[in-house]
Amino acid sequence: MPGLVEWSLSVHDTVAEPLAWAVVAAFVAGAAADLRSRSLARRVSVGAWMLFAVFWLVQAPHFAFDQKSAIEGVGSAVAVPVSAYVGFLLWNGRDSLLTLSRAVAVMGVVFMPFEMIDPLRRWLVETVTRQTEFLIYTVGSSPEVIEGSRICREVAATNGQPTCAQTYPGYRNTFLYETNGQRISYTILIACTGIGSMAIFAGLVAAVRAPLERKLRALAISLPIIYALNLVRNVFIGVSFGEMRMQVFPELVASVFGFSLAQDPALVSYYVADKILAQTGSVLALVAITYLVVRELPEVLTVVEDLLFVFTGTEYDLRSALAVSPVRADGEGVEVSEEG
Repeated sequence: MPGLVEWSLSVHDTVAEPLAWAVVAAFVAGAAADLRSRSLARRVSVGAWMLFAVFWLVQAPHFAFDQKSAIEGVGSAVAVPVSAYVGFLLWNGRDSLLTLSRAVAVMGVVFMPFEMIDPLRRWLVETVTRQTEFLIYTVGSSPEVIEGSRICREVAATNGQPTCAQTYPGYRNTFLYETNGQRISYTILIACTGIGSMAIFAGLVAAVRAPLERKLRALAISLPIIYALNLVRNVFIGVSFGEMRMQVFPELVASVFGFSLAQDPALVSYYVADKILAQTGSVLALVAITYLVVRELPEVLTVVEDLLFVFTGTEYDLRSALAVSPVRADGEGVEVSEEG
């Protein structure tokens, strides 16, 4: 297993960043082509989806073996054939998937600068760290907040997780606890800022054809909720891990996630709080937020219906199922009587 982790890290660090930029560029090119030629847009977008499949193939081992995230690992593995299948359907004439392709383009344009450009990343990470710090102190916990790279090598040596490259040298983004005679650190990374989920909703809203006013209302509903819930998530994980409040079924958790209880028992609380509870809660929250967005912007259901078709092979009419008003050609809602 250690050799597999090192291999996945090596491949990820070497290939992932340039491949991510290439994927975003390909989707943006497809969206731009759609302004001139539907046929050209289809061909370019098919290539983007195939490149996206390769990207997820690179990501899957990283999430599964390095991050030890079951949800992200399985999700990345599933995304490989799904991306290829979307490309296949698009090639065979399901042009409604061009809306999903535009959404992915916008997601990439929103997310990638924060992921790859250091000044933007540092601003966002340290802003979220300060707000998380305020909330953690508000609930009565009192860790020291330090530069993450100060202790990353010590942490890596202690728990066997080679995370130093991810702690962003110079960033004040790590909460340091002293619990039961053990030093426990919790570091805020770009994945802890909520920017990924916010980029998803920004992409969905931007990609559909609808009046600007309703799009802005959809963003005003989704983005603040995501940001606030993400801060709650950070506080929950930080306190649960730092104060070792989730030491449940330690032998089972250690076995599933592949670490030594004798070496670092606090990791039980981390994996239970983050990889099990917080990530499951995040999925449920995103489903609920999607429902709220759909009530304001029914056009998003086109993307959801396409995704359901990709996964099930069945056509769905979600507007009827969710009692959402249909949309006229001009993008405005049509009133539907509930009488009779």
